[in-house]
Amino acid sequence: MSENLLEMKNICKSFPGVKALQNVDFQLKPGEIHALLGENGAGKSTLIKVLGGIYHPEEGQIFIDGKEVAITDVNSARDNGISIIHQELVLVPYMTVAENIFLGREPKGKFGVDFALMRKRAQEMLDQFDLGIDADTLVANLSIAQQQMVEIVKAISFNCRILVMDEPTSSISDKEISALFEIMRNLARQNVGIIYISHKMSELNEVCDRVTVLRDGTYVGTRDVATTPKDDLIAMMVGRELDQYYTRDHVKSDEVVLKCVDIDDGKKKHKRVDHVSFEIHKGEIVGFAGLVGAGRSETMQCVFGLTPGSTGEIYIDGQKVQIHSAVDAMKHGIAMVPENRKVEGLYHQQSVRFNSTIEVLEQFISKLRVNEKREAEITQEFINKMSTKTPSHEQTVTNLSGGNQQKVMIGRWLATAPKILILDEPTRGVDVGAKAEIYEIMNELTKQGVSIIMISSELPEIINMSDRVYVMYDGKLTGCISYDEDLSQEAIMKLATQESAGGKTV
Repeated sequence: MSENLLEMKNICKSFPGVKALQNVDFQLKPGEIHALLGENGAGKSTLIKVLGGIYHPEEGQIFIDGKEVAITDVNSARDNGISIIHQELVLVPYMTVAENIFLGREPKGKFGVDFALMRKRAQEMLDQFDLGIDADTLVANLSIAQQQMVEIVKAISFNCRILVMDEPTSSISDKEISALFEIMRNLARQNVGIIYISHKMSELNEVCDRVTVLRDGTYVGTRDVATTPKDDLIAMMVGRELDQYYTRDHVKSDEVVLKCVDIDDGKKKHKRVDHVSFEIHKGEIVGFAGLVGAGRSETMQCVFGLTPGSTGEIYIDGQKVQIHSAVDAMKHGIAMVPENRKVEGLYHQQSVRFNSTIEVLEQFISKLRVNEKREAEITQEFINKMSTKTPSHEQTVTNLSGGNQQKVMIGRWLATAPKILILDEPTRGVDVGAKAEIYEIMNELTKQGVSIIMISSELPEIINMSDRVYVMYDGKLTGCISYDEDLSQEAIMKLATQESAGGKTV
């Protein structure tokens, strides 16, 4: 019997204009947590979709317990004990948690689906992991973090032998990450093999045994996590050493470009933004930190005119303005890259060109005449600026990797030449090389006088890139820390877990 639970040999997969995988090998042992690393476009998600029966490779073999298997579709993958939690959530929003967990395999009773039994089994699984989620709750009423945990429970419920997790911690809090890692360790003790995809290098030592690195669709190597320095893994991923990961030139300015006073979501129940006041200076990066559900994104949605009924005063360059919609915000020089690019951002069936230029139509359309040369120039400018990997301007955005989709999103809003740029989780799902490029772009923008508001759950990025950091808890601001003060993870977490300043201006 093979020592490997799973072995993938010489896997090849191509798309129009792209060789996504070229003779890629991968092995997974029983009870192993094996990280799969690589830059966006390296082929990680493609390899996983081959394993899950979503894509069919042109060449290659897949072995489970030493026996070659044919994985032709999702059902055959599941029959072989393979379960995948994809980066983009695929739950049905207006069905209950229980209905989502048992979708397509509902327990039957005398008169059809046995809903009582289905709910009972679902609740038992949820309680097993101490998630505090009611099985009767509609998925639409859960936070993204809670939806992520439901996806994990659903995948585990298939009694899988091979579990794939694609960026499972991208939308969940530190507490939930700790719970997830404990779940993973318990599964590994039961000889379940876990393939773990993450761009958070700090997580590898915490939970992974080995790591395999892909680059540009090819296999680079496999290493033991415990004995491999982080810098070596980065060099394997990007093909070079990143001399300066964070790029930041702090320049203090007293010129206030944006002042927000008593921003409130106007809700009487389930309030997420509670009289928040803050200000942004010219050419600075201001971080917004806090635990999941603290109200960071919701605050910026109010500022950007996306929350009907919200209240408060907004001043730009000292002048009071009225912002009731995104159009109003853009007229006043504010741009916002949202947290959820899948739902709130991209036109997935449209091209890179369409997505790159949709917010600046006036730059190349006049009297119903389209200046295609100018449109192409704009598209190429931001492909170059963001180092986006795409075979052409006409490539459908949905066929790009998640990180390259994020680059297109950021480039689109940079094309509007904003003076205030709101970035909500700008590097979520983005590899280390691309992160360094995004940080460099952010730094250059501040030198040009652009002011950036960055919402991030990654504290190292908040600490290393911000001039000042506002911290939120339960819809309120609890403090503000400057980069030249005690800007540490401990100081931020202290403010993120307790009310200390209420809603006053800080």
